[in-house]
Amino acid sequence: MAAQTTHTKDTKDMRDSNDKRDPTAPKEADGQTEKENRQAYLDTPLPYYAEEFLIYQETIRGKSPNTIREYRYDLLMFFEYFNKREKREFIDELDDGFIRSITLTDLYRYINYLSKDRKQKSTTRARKVASLRSFFKYLYSKAKIITKNPALDLESPKITKKLPVYLELDESVRLLGSVKGENDKRDYCILTLFLNCGMRLSELCGINISSIKEGTLKVLGKGDKERTVYLNGACMRAIEDYLKVRPKLDESSKDRDALFLSERKQRISTKTVQYAVKKYIARAGLDTAKYSAHKLRHTAATLMYKYGEVDIRALQEILGHESISTTEIYTHVSSGMLADAVSKNPLADLGADNASDSGEDI
Repeated sequence: MAAQTTHTKDTKDMRDSNDKRDPTAPKEADGQTEKENRQAYLDTPLPYYAEEFLIYQETIRGKSPNTIREYRYDLLMFFEYFNKREKREFIDELDDGFIRSITLTDLYRYINYLSKDRKQKSTTRARKVASLRSFFKYLYSKAKIITKNPALDLESPKITKKLPVYLELDESVRLLGSVKGENDKRDYCILTLFLNCGMRLSELCGINISSIKEGTLKVLGKGDKERTVYLNGACMRAIEDYLKVRPKLDESSKDRDALFLSERKQRISTKTVQYAVKKYIARAGLDTAKYSAHKLRHTAATLMYKYGEVDIRALQEILGHESISTTEIYTHVSSGMLADAVSKNPLADLGADNASDSGEDI
């Protein structure tokens, strides 16, 4: 209980610094942007056991900052819902007794609230179910705060799988051909790596020069998992051309090993890359609302599967997917491929002579 006492004091100080205002619902305030309001919401103190869950996920499980932020957002919404039921002033006042009282029925009521009242899509609700499963599993098996896991049998909403959005081959060529002007070598290299290697945005921004060796490079993926990315001729040429014009940094610079640099000679940010990609998508005459940096990852996976006859297990390794089911969404096929597959059926021409002799239309 000492941890709870310490946390209560810490969060009381945080509340005092925020004029004792409980920002459990991100509302618009004068002079505040939507981003600032979301950040204020994320700064809301959670119960001590929820804060410790986030620490566990970050330090022991190696979850990324983005994943931790989404966990926090999901838990805030969960506690906000029950905070109203318990009629507490602050979320972090929901103690051990409260969390032990949660039942499977309570969880389904909460998921129903997300669907009916907040109009959340099944994909969003499924993510929140996954967050709750992880959270209650931690409380049961690690923190041992609860003696029964109410989320053990919590089912996830049925999700309709959507085909990934991607560029066709000719559109990919158009996109590469749209790169001209300032930073053209850098930006062409970025697009080339996206379209050929299927990297995540964060992986591309994190590439170090020292990690590029003999046609391969090492990237740090989700959960701080390192994997090897194989570079083809187009990638190697693009990297070599960019390195010829890349700014030289002092040995004292913290970003001296970063492959991609911004105009300020710092490691390029994800926002800068996203902006550049959108710029070239527009310049290529493509739909900026439909395509993004992440859609280039979809494109690379689709092109490799469609034209390279890549085995799904190999594609899983290339993309850095933990589960093969994640990779399966990229194994969609075009209508042309389906028609071609049917035409190649060994029985396709059976009876063709008889049909032509009869003169009948089919």
